[in-house]
Amino acid sequence: MTYQRTLSNQWYDRATELIPGGVNSPVRAFKSVGGKPIYFAKAHGVIVTDVDGNAYTDFCLSWGPLILGHADPEVVAAVQAAAPLGLTYGACHPGEVAMAEALVGAFPGMGMARLVSSGTEAVMTALRLARGATGRPLIVKFEGGYHGHVDSLLVKAGSGLVTLADSGSEASTKGVPKEVAGLTITLPFDDLPAVEKLFAEHGERIAAIILEPLPANNGLLFQTDAFLAGLRSITAKHGALLIFDEVISGFRLRYGSYGQGAGVQPDLITLGKIVGGGMPLGAIVGSTQLLSLLAPVGPVYQAGTLSGNPVSIAAGLATLAKLRDPALYRRLDQLGAYLEHKLQATGIEWLRGRRVGSIFWPYFDVGPIPNRADAISPVAVQRFNGMYHLMLQAGLYLPPSAYEVLFLSSRHTEADIDRLVAAWVSAAAQLP
Repeated sequence: MTYQRTLSNQWYDRATELIPGGVNSPVRAFKSVGGKPIYFAKAHGVIVTDVDGNAYTDFCLSWGPLILGHADPEVVAAVQAAAPLGLTYGACHPGEVAMAEALVGAFPGMGMARLVSSGTEAVMTALRLARGATGRPLIVKFEGGYHGHVDSLLVKAGSGLVTLADSGSEASTKGVPKEVAGLTITLPFDDLPAVEKLFAEHGERIAAIILEPLPANNGLLFQTDAFLAGLRSITAKHGALLIFDEVISGFRLRYGSYGQGAGVQPDLITLGKIVGGGMPLGAIVGSTQLLSLLAPVGPVYQAGTLSGNPVSIAAGLATLAKLRDPALYRRLDQLGAYLEHKLQATGIEWLRGRRVGSIFWPYFDVGPIPNRADAISPVAVQRFNGMYHLMLQAGLYLPPSAYEVLFLSSRHTEADIDRLVAAWVSAAAQLP
């Protein structure tokens, strides 16, 4: 079949009349790579098919949740069993308890979990909880770190805002008052002296540091265990909380927390993506002492009509049950290592990237792969963008931004990776 996008383009043109920018999340808009976004009709395993009938091997996987691939039979069966019993109760049900037990059991040292509907909502709640627990106003984040579209954290944030933001704004978006943006202090990654200096000057006003222990929203900006441990030491010394945003990394690289696996115990962990098994679900995990500050037992208010949705929980529990098998993570790591090996074997010096487990960031330039957002090479971005539509034509769907990471699933094979690398080699030869 000849590759063509007639119906996708028609759907997008209709969407632009009804939906801002034609999309319900800016990262879908193809603003970075150019052209119009694709409209999908179905997906199974690692294959997504668009409305024009084009089939693609998917390395985006809904931006990370689908560690078991699309429409995993056991996850789908769990959803099918739950749905006829009621799509939502707005009331308590046993699935909530089962999910809380699963999450607390996966994170040593944590005593409670509060379920919400998204990763953004989890982060929003964690920040409010940190301020309520400490009585302090300020939050510290890192440049390039993205933690959902929470007003006070849209300051020097992640990939979607890199391509959309007005760089002259104090915040990375209009609509966030200076007074709100001013409650967030941004620092560069991988710079403990800067953190120590800030706390020496303002520590009594800082409620928490928040970061992804493995930053994966603006490149894969790997941080050392020593940096994470240093943050733990500084926050403990000054009575601030350390929040690990593990919406992406939670259950992605091991069963449980990436940050705890690095030997660092945060005060709070925020979760999303994988815990919902492809359905909307988020969570905050922490000590019993901290989580007991949430309403109705404590003074920090948080609520949500669809929190603990029974269908989402069914999908999440089915996913977590399969992830308890360590062999699955070993297989994912083997696939990631195979991708690295195949890229190295091309002999193209700049055709490379950074991998941690089943997460891979294409970084198409020579020189050190950066750990900080301000060091990302514009050449790497230009090369990725220049190759993107050639990858689509080769039947490969990647996140439409050079700042985003690729994900592998248990349904990918070495043959899928061979096709990906061969397509990159072919596309590289066509660059000017």
